Amino acid sequence: MTAARAVFGRWAAIVLLALAGLLAGCAQPAPPGVTVLTYASPYGPGHPFSRADQEWIDWVEKESGGSIQIRPNWSGQLLSSDMSLEELRHGVADIGLITPIYSRGGTHLTRIQTGFYSGADTMPQQLALYRCMLESSPQLRAEIAGLKVLAVQGGPTVGIVTRDRRLSSLDDLQGLRLRAPTELLTVLGTLGADPVNMPMGEVYSALAKGVIDGVIAPADTFRSLHFAEVTGHFNTLVIPRGAYPARAMGQERWDRLTPEHQALLERGIAAWEAAMMTELETAWQQGYDEAVAQGIEIRGMSRSEQARFDALYLADAERNAQALGRFGIDGEAVFRTARSSLREDGAISCNEE
Repeated sequence: MTAARAVFGRWAAIVLLALAGLLAGCAQPAPPGVTVLTYASPYGPGHPFSRADQEWIDWVEKESGGSIQIRPNWSGQLLSSDMSLEELRHGVADIGLITPIYSRGGTHLTRIQTGFYSGADTMPQQLALYRCMLESSPQLRAEIAGLKVLAVQGGPTVGIVTRDRRLSSLDDLQGLRLRAPTELLTVLGTLGADPVNMPMGEVYSALAKGVIDGVIAPADTFRSLHFAEVTGHFNTLVIPRGAYPARAMGQERWDRLTPEHQALLERGIAAWEAAMMTELETAWQQGYDEAVAQGIEIRGMSRSEQARFDALYLADAERNAQALGRFGIDGEAVFRTARSSLREDGAISCNEE
């Protein structure tokens, strides 16, 4: 009964939010000949994600000659991180920032495939590799059914930020309590670290108090989260980042657009992805520059240590892919596609065996 109430409560929330969106739309009728679309994001307008979103909004409105207007809802509660796909499918907003890697269910393969990117170090490579996997896997496509994806997102590779310990080899991770994303917990544990998962919003305080010794994070956090104030070292061990669908429109709303507007938004996919890459790269460089200015020691790992980490990372990714079999998902096939599509020089060639 408790589970049933929980499910009912979530669906009731979706319905109420959808009604709220409809009422908001009624309160601001569209001018004649203009299609008004709502966009929802949990981030404030100053966040790099939102700056990229605003650039896309401006592009769409200009390219459409004003026949499309997009009304953003920044810092809002329209879409949640764990149910954003369902909420968007049910019209809570027309377009939204989605987070399938945090969804509670129905996106097992999307979450796991983010660990298949070892060797895809640039964001264009990440996006191309995701599309290779998407093209090859009906199960991966099924996880985003009911949505029209308008942008795929990758990210700069991450490193290891530590308070006091200088890292010269993977053996130096022994005994360190590190905040890490879920997909790295097993790998770091194998290396003797004590990995924990906690919201990034709590990491600054945990570092300052010595609750944790470090964090797996990109360089932009030295500025955006002020990590330069509470840490002393940054090791640039290349820890891969995966790509995933990050901006989407409900399929039903997409189907109601005119063919001309659909074609314009199709062209806008490249514009949105380019804007996100630019903003993320800029934020990374600003964070790196902040680390240098604040005297953070920056060093890398040897090639042999990088190769050792890559081998552990890929072995764990393959185990995770195999484990999806219990859900009836052929994760191994997607893993094989990812590895065969990535050439030694980092170039992506789909379905290359």
